[in-house]
Amino acid sequence: MSTDTDAETETDVEADAETDVDASTDAEATDIDAPEPDVSVHRTRRLEEKEKRREDRAADERAAAESLAGQETVELKVFRYDPEVEGKEEPRFDTFKVPFHTGMTVLDALIYARDHYDSSLTFRHSCQQAICGSDALFINGSQRLGCKTQLADLDEPIRVEPLPHQEVVKDLVVDMEHFYDQMEAVEPYFDPDDLPEGELEEQRQSRDNREKIKMSTRCIWCGACMSSCNIAAGDNQYLGPAAINKAYRFAMDEREGDDRKQERMEIVEQEHGVWRCQTQFSCTEVCPKDIPLTEHIQELKREAVKSNLKFW
Repeated sequence: MSTDTDAETETDVEADAETDVDASTDAEATDIDAPEPDVSVHRTRRLEEKEKRREDRAADERAAAESLAGQETVELKVFRYDPEVEGKEEPRFDTFKVPFHTGMTVLDALIYARDHYDSSLTFRHSCQQAICGSDALFINGSQRLGCKTQLADLDEPIRVEPLPHQEVVKDLVVDMEHFYDQMEAVEPYFDPDDLPEGELEEQRQSRDNREKIKMSTRCIWCGACMSSCNIAAGDNQYLGPAAINKAYRFAMDEREGDDRKQERMEIVEQEHGVWRCQTQFSCTEVCPKDIPLTEHIQELKREAVKSNLKFW
């Protein structure tokens, strides 16, 4: 038997259920009717930000140009490339006008351009004294060290590019991994047969032998020679002038053990070793340390012939 109170309760429950259904329906309707994010707004904002950056850069360039008024300047055309930034994936050249003073180098000019025009300009440098070899570049069509090349010795506009025949990472920076791999392949470390006798006695070397290998020890691993070599450009497995020069430095050292020297000679005699060199002298011409690379390669060829001669 139902009472009035029970009837009222059932009515309230039904009403609540209807309310929940209505609310759910309204929520669904709200979700359906909600507008999708306006992609064009975001695109417009990005374009506005990009335009503002362009205007700011132009203003900085105008200010820099005004500050250079009346000064002697040089014009640089610098290779630019950044695969990670939209709009900069395609290689191009940017032009910079920098103030000139006596004794100024290409590296000095690049640093000025980076500090006053475009902070994203990327290049390697360290010692600025032609010792580290990190700033080897392709300047006006030739491999040179940026810190050693005087602006006064160059024709304008001065064209600055990354080293040829190497993968460009960004702007003037190239990937040196392959170059280092080739250097490592010749096992560039000293390995004598006999250790010196006595307490802390040095491994002695004659003056004549030191003079013989002296130039080969001047290599600063800049990669200019490898970049200039036409053989290396067409044969990715070729050891290259720098690596062969490093092998020469140890193979010709009188302190090197005979067995170790023979092992090293076998490395440089292989298919992609000394016999690939065609004596074009391009590596010798661009070496910033004046190492006679081609001569060293030819001497290793002669050593290879002698080591393979047999007399009965």
